[in-house]
Amino acid sequence: MARKIVITSGKGGVGKTTICANLGMHLAQMGLRVVLIDVDIGLNNLDVVMSIENKVVFDIVDVIENRCRVRQALIQDFLNSNLYTLPSVHSHSAVLVTGENIKKVIDNLATFFDYILIDCPAGIDAPFMRAIFGAQEAIVVVTPHLPSLRDADKVINLLLSRGIKHIGLIINRVRGDLIIEKEIMTVTDISQALNLPLLGVIPEDDKMAAGLIRTNSAGAFRAINMSAKNLHNNTDKIYDCTLQFKGIFGAIKRSLKKNIG
Repeated sequence: MARKIVITSGKGGVGKTTICANLGMHLAQMGLRVVLIDVDIGLNNLDVVMSIENKVVFDIVDVIENRCRVRQALIQDFLNSNLYTLPSVHSHSAVLVTGENIKKVIDNLATFFDYILIDCPAGIDAPFMRAIFGAQEAIVVVTPHLPSLRDADKVINLLLSRGIKHIGLIINRVRGDLIIEKEIMTVTDISQALNLPLLGVIPEDDKMAAGLIRTNSAGAFRAINMSAKNLHNNTDKIYDCTLQFKGIFGAIKRSLKKNIG
């Protein structure tokens, strides 16, 4: 039976969809059966991130409105046969798209997969509430900035109030040089402030920021891989974003980044 995990944030623009796609890809590479479900009705872009936008025939609304079976709407990843995506729709009245109906779709898929990752809309309004309805666990994605942390705190309280107790934290777009220079909070401080166990730390990466999941960036790749293994194996190995900025050569790198940025 699949683990049903909603990927959420509270604030838009933190890289939630890209994290969802990357986690799915790395879990699938571990030999696990994974399906990504986009429930951001009207503002969806998981299909774009997964590079399958031209392959979409049916979507989650077609499934809910009985125009197709759920397995007909699934799109298999072109590089990994263990990874599938259930896309959303760009424009719809969403009258029939309720939390109960989304849960039915999730439950229908649960026996065929090891992981169901639900890409949740940002914010805490009705679309968020229906997205979390069928989830049993949650991953909250934040960046190391105060607005992101404030919004995440509200999301965490809502998740807890809905009975989702197993919640992990991924901190995205972390700059190790700024941590060393004490210009942003440390990842430990963020984890303690939100009172969540740290699942992963992802370094600032231009390709990931652009929504590319098949990145050649060694740092981002290792960080996501660690996060996926932590999720599956219940381990706590966290990527150290500060390592390359320590010592003499690290100080030179920090100086160069400061002069450039």
